[in-house]
Amino acid sequence: MISAREHGERLLRLENVGVSYRRRGGLNRRSLFWALEDVSFEIYRGETLGVIGRNGVGKSTLLRLLAGIIQPDLGTIRFDYPCHISLLSLQVGFIPQLTGRENAVLSGMLLGMRRKEIEERMGEIIAFAELEDFIDQPISTYSTGMRARLGFSVAFQADPDILLVDEVLGVGDAEFREKSAQAMRQKIRSNRTVVLVSHNQQTIRNLCDRALWIEKGCTRLESDPDSVLKAYSGSLKPA
Repeated sequence: MISAREHGERLLRLENVGVSYRRRGGLNRRSLFWALEDVSFEIYRGETLGVIGRNGVGKSTLLRLLAGIIQPDLGTIRFDYPCHISLLSLQVGFIPQLTGRENAVLSGMLLGMRRKEIEERMGEIIAFAELEDFIDQPISTYSTGMRARLGFSVAFQADPDILLVDEVLGVGDAEFREKSAQAMRQKIRSNRTVVLVSHNQQTIRNLCDRALWIEKGCTRLESDPDSVLKAYSGSLKPA
């Protein structure tokens, strides 16, 4: 796999970024918890960067930071170009009383799409979600699987400069999970810029140009996937 670092334009760089939260301690005292402490890396146009690490090391916080949902308490995020960044999040803005069609429009707009664009793609959204007979029914009548299918179908239509994916390579029932996972893999491989958080090492190895290992809120290693996964796997083995 050709490195985007060698052939692509740099879109942004994180420099020594930290994010903290207030948490309640004993006797009603509040203490500071650092979800991220010192993270630095770059993102290049057309690459897929895989992020790996144990649970609770700050991977999801990192995606929220890149999406602009939260701001860093330390360090800087420097943009080389203006970027539209979208977090692939299912069922964004769903309202039970509205129909599937109305929720698709609302959710797509919250993901940064224009209403006209969503309406033009509505046929694809409905067909992919396999909801032709239910799209004009209130979403409160949908099963959990039906809502997940609609949410994925809408989110999949978003086409930002940088797509953030948090372990969403398959949703719904078994058949739809395979269908959505395959569609997501094709999207990732189509020269889009993607940041992918996953616990699945094979997914990182197969889909990513580079990998970033985060440990205790800090950048532990950033390199090609094989090198990072080898080091990460070694850290998981008992001494």
